Amino acid sequence: MNWQFSPAQYYWFIGCWSAIGIGAGIYLLKRAAPYGRYTSENWGPLISNKIGWILMEATVLVSFFAWMPLRSFQWRTPAGLMVVFFLLHYLHRSFVYPFMIRTRGKKMPLVIMLSAVLFNTVNGSLLGIWFARFADYSVEWLTTPAFLAGTLLFFTGMAINLDADYRLIRLRKIHETGYKIPFGGMFRYVSSPNLLGEIIEWGGYALLTWSFPALAFFIWTCANLIPRAIANQQWYQRQFPDFPVQRRALLPFIW
Repeated sequence: MNWQFSPAQYYWFIGCWSAIGIGAGIYLLKRAAPYGRYTSENWGPLISNKIGWILMEATVLVSFFAWMPLRSFQWRTPAGLMVVFFLLHYLHRSFVYPFMIRTRGKKMPLVIMLSAVLFNTVNGSLLGIWFARFADYSVEWLTTPAFLAGTLLFFTGMAINLDADYRLIRLRKIHETGYKIPFGGMFRYVSSPNLLGEIIEWGGYALLTWSFPALAFFIWTCANLIPRAIANQQWYQRQFPDFPVQRRALLPFIW
């Protein structure tokens, strides 16, 4: 794409988008988004859970690369490395994870899939524009505390997220769709380590890129996942009388 806009317009839009994300997070604290265990037919037509996952996650990649000049982009730079980090997450999330989840017969509201497509289109575009037009990192950036700490957080969060996701997948036998109490790994401490891992991951990405679009991505991640973690904790406690009392919603030993 070759739309013309000034840096001021770009940053103004990011600020507005971040504010909307905070508002969405406040709303979701009051009402859980109706997908997964909270799916409701009251939200309109339903589509396959697996297809929905692929479409909404792959949207990030499409919108990101719609802005990227692939032929002229300098991959052997700090910015190129940051793009590779981004791809590591979303290639797995779009084309590996959906084929591993055992959700046969499960569906999600079409409106939820479409809202996720909008969310991912905007966030993917903001990051694509950043790397296409504004990212300017010297080689020395790779040795800065922000990049090193952010990279550590990014891969730590990714490891927590993947471990928790695959523990959840293994809870179900083939063709099972019910819910059980997960154990092991970070599940010893929190109810939703998959969500905690993703929050840490994108917090790390905001730090290692030191960029406003990555910060907006992190804000939206928190807005979506913190209310989800709270809702999950409450759901587990209602559904399972033997749910471990020491397990917290999101922060080990704290909350």
